[in-house]
Parts: sequence; structure tokens; C-alpha cells
Amino acid sequence: MTCSGEVLGKTPVDFKIPFKIGQPKKQIVPKTVERDFEREYGKLQQLEDQTKKLQKDMKKSTDADVAMSKSAVRISSNLLSNPLCEQDPNFLAMVTALDTAMKRMDSFNQEKVNQIQKTVIEPLKKFSSVFPSLNMAVKRREQTLQDYKRLQSKVEKYEEKEKTGPILAKLHQAREELRPVKEDFEAKNKQLLEEMPKFYSSRIDYFEPSFESLIRAQVVYYTEMHKIFGDLTGQIDEPGLTDEQREKENEAKLSELRALSIVADD
Repeated sequence: MTCSGEVLGKTPVDFKIPFKIGQPKKQIVPKTVERDFEREYGKLQQLEDQTKKLQKDMKKSTDADVAMSKSAVRISSNLLSNPLCEQDPNFLAMVTALDTAMKRMDSFNQEKVNQIQKTVIEPLKKFSSVFPSLNMAVKRREQTLQDYKRLQSKVEKYEEKEKTGPILAKLHQAREELRPVKEDFEAKNKQLLEEMPKFYSSRIDYFEPSFESLIRAQVVYYTEMHKIFGDLTGQIDEPGLTDEQREKENEAKLSELRALSIVADD
């Protein structure tokens, strides 16, 4: 598993905030500010996607680990119930050693999975739960911006008209309606521009302990597996017999079986 390009992320090139309305003549939000906002929010959108993907992949990985070790235990248990074990003491001793090793492996694997669940998957899940609130804050900011643009256009419309008494009254009313909306937008915009980069930067400090725990869990598990299978090798290995020699022995025995009349081709 790697974290570069995923949780760390890159800024998407074609990011667009999904809100569009007609522009008033007056530029109420500088283009540089809007670009900064789009860039920062785009980084957080990608961070959200990659966090969810990593959480999903980690869950698949631990599920596969559990399935693997449980299958190994079932295989050794089934071998122990094979009648051949009753007839061949050497085979019984070998399968018993295998069964013990598989159960030890399963136990350590479960400890590893539990640790990953607690220190990696759960933190990823909690981190993902923050994004709905963030996305709602961005949506509220965009809705306020639409109101701001609509009221600014209304003010501009009255400013262009002849300054009669009724028009001046409507202009004054439109400006009064515009003022709190403008202040609300500027406050929301400022808060998001300040806090989005901080939130994005915090991902390193947040995830680093999780990744460190993941690495340690894997190191402990495979260290124990080395010991377990080393012990198993010592119990079942035949001195001086290579894998190639074992393969030749198996082929010779299989040839003898194929020579039996009951398996001969018709």
C-alpha cells in the first residue's frame, strides 16, 4: 500500500464548483480569490475521494487476510480427519504439526487485523465523516454568493435608471438588502479560505500514526510467521531431500497409480 498520490493527493486540473449564475457588471469576487477557492476545495475533494478509496481497499485487504487464514485452518483440520492419518503415524505427526502452525498463524493474523481495524480503518472512517460538513459549508457559501450576485445586479439596475424619487427609494432599499448578504458571503468566504488549507495540511499529522501502526502490525505478523513456519519446517523436513527430488518421487508414484487397470483409459 502506498500513500503518495492518494491520501496526499494532487490538485485536479479541471475542477469546477457546480454553481453558475449570471454575472453582475461589477466584479464582486476577484478572479484570483475565486481561483484560490477552487484550488483549495478541489484538493479537499480529491482528498475525500482518496480517503474513501483507501478505507475501502484496507477493508478488502483485512477481509482477504481473515479468509486466507481461516481457509488454512480448515484445510489442516480436514487433513486431520482423513483416514490416512489413522494408518500412517508419520503423516499424522506432519499434519498435526501443520494444524498447530495454521492455528497459530490464524491467531496472530486476527491480532493483526484487529489492530489495523482499530488504528487504520476506524481513523479513516472518522476522517471521512468530516467531509459532509465541509461540503455543506461550501454549498452555503455558494448559495450566499448567488444571493449576493442577484442583489448586486438589482442595485446596478437602479443605479442606471434616472434618479427620480421612487427610483432612489428602491435603490436605497436594494442597497440595504445587499449589505447583510455581502457581509455574510465575505465572512463565509474568508473562513473557508483560511480553514481549507489548514484542514488539508493536517492530513499528514492525522494519518502518519495510522500508517506507522500499519507497518508495525505487518512487521510483527511476518516476524511471527517466520518463526512459525521455521518451526514447522524443522518438524516435517526430510534431511537431504530437495523439492526437485520430492517432485520426482511424486511423479514416480503417480505413474504407478496410472498403471493400475482401474484408472486405465477405455
